Amino acid sequence: MNKQPSTTTDDTQQKITRKVSVAVIGAGTAGQNAFRQASKIKDDVVIINEGFWTTTCIAVGCMPSKLLIAAADRAHDANNSSEFGIHATAKIDGKQVMGRVRDERDHFASYIKKQVDSWPDHKKIDGRAHINQQGLIEVNDELIDAEQIIVATGSSPFMPEGWADKLGDTTLTSDTVFELPDLPKSMAVIGAGAIGLELAQAFTRLGVDVTIFNRAKRVAGLKDDDINNKAIDCFSHELTMHLGSKITDVGTKKNEGNEIAFVEYEDSAGESQQWQGEYVLVATGRRNNIKQLGIENLGVELDDKNRPKDLSKKTGQIGDLNVYIVGDANANIPLLHVASDEGYSAGNMVCENTEAAYIRPPATPFSIVFCSPQIVNIGRSLPDIQQDSSLEFVIGSASFDNQGRSRVMGVNCGLLHIYGCKKTDRILGASMVGPDAEYIGHIIATAITNDLCVKALLDTPFYHPTILEGLRTALRDVQYKMEIPFQSQDAQEDNS
Repeated sequence: MNKQPSTTTDDTQQKITRKVSVAVIGAGTAGQNAFRQASKIKDDVVIINEGFWTTTCIAVGCMPSKLLIAAADRAHDANNSSEFGIHATAKIDGKQVMGRVRDERDHFASYIKKQVDSWPDHKKIDGRAHINQQGLIEVNDELIDAEQIIVATGSSPFMPEGWADKLGDTTLTSDTVFELPDLPKSMAVIGAGAIGLELAQAFTRLGVDVTIFNRAKRVAGLKDDDINNKAIDCFSHELTMHLGSKITDVGTKKNEGNEIAFVEYEDSAGESQQWQGEYVLVATGRRNNIKQLGIENLGVELDDKNRPKDLSKKTGQIGDLNVYIVGDANANIPLLHVASDEGYSAGNMVCENTEAAYIRPPATPFSIVFCSPQIVNIGRSLPDIQQDSSLEFVIGSASFDNQGRSRVMGVNCGLLHIYGCKKTDRILGASMVGPDAEYIGHIIATAITNDLCVKALLDTPFYHPTILEGLRTALRDVQYKMEIPFQSQDAQEDNS
């Protein structure tokens, strides 16, 4: 296997400051896992990183967002318990809310920092790496020749061109929003994906006047129309959403001596409108940090979205090159547990006989949006299943609008769809919006991973009264529909 076309000159050879077996570029979840695994077998491994030496999850992602959501849920419960005969109004201290988010985030980060501090100093390089035309790594004043390279450079928030300049200090992203010293009075959230939806609801529950804009009439990227429509119905009681809107301009203006942000847009009816407020949180997705790395000098080709071609989803290896691109950097499935597995597998591959190396199998696709109600997607999506002409499938359904425990707890808004294969009695995938979706999603993911049939799942106990009984309702519906003569999906849905 060749890392890159060999064009190294004698002059370049003289400049090389060190040769290593493995160089890991990036110290997030994937990079750290790769470094740890590679270091178990090879002594000459280096890890190069620019910026914080923790992870996206801890620094700007999963953990600070869940800390904000936890505070928001406390406030929401206090302010919305009148149906139980509990009348109260939460007093929200914005500075304390945001302070706790940062303090607890730093607490989690301290464990990662302690681990990184334990690594030998000569194996850690703090700086921006660039791969030159000879396939050598330039960083600070070093020129490193690595036999194998693992790229784990993560991702960054995407922002439409020119928006940062137009919005100036009123701009927020998921990388900067947690640094707010206090809760703002108003905020526009551009994008209703997982990040936008979670943060919009959290800030709303903490008393911020939030308006969400999204070009598609969808939330959280849901692909099952019924689940999407139910999610919109559940959230519309609490959130101000302009779905199907088109942003035409953004910027700032003076209002009574203060600079405020504005968003000009066409609503779903095509009418021109304008929003004004304190901040604009741009949550239009993330892009992998790979474009400026010089990865093409290793023989790696990128598509028009900067995703590496010829990528092995099992190991992150690019074709037969000695190059591995893992985690968010490969833009495959940008989730922490996937990044962890990819880093682990790549770290094993670069140091072992590839036939003997332990490679973690690709995880069952599984995503959670921690809004309320929660959203989960597991396994194959409905459009993917519908496009497979070889499949005879049914959709088992369960509503949580009148589900016993959900109604008892006052969280009774939701819908679960389970896609079952008639031929194999196996679950192909599922999509849900509803209470306790994260736990129901884990059970379904475990069933798919372990090839459990619907009957086996129904043979397990479902304690009463629990929200998980809604899963049994959907499984029973799958089983019933599998037993009736197969008909077109449209007919099934019409008769349900």
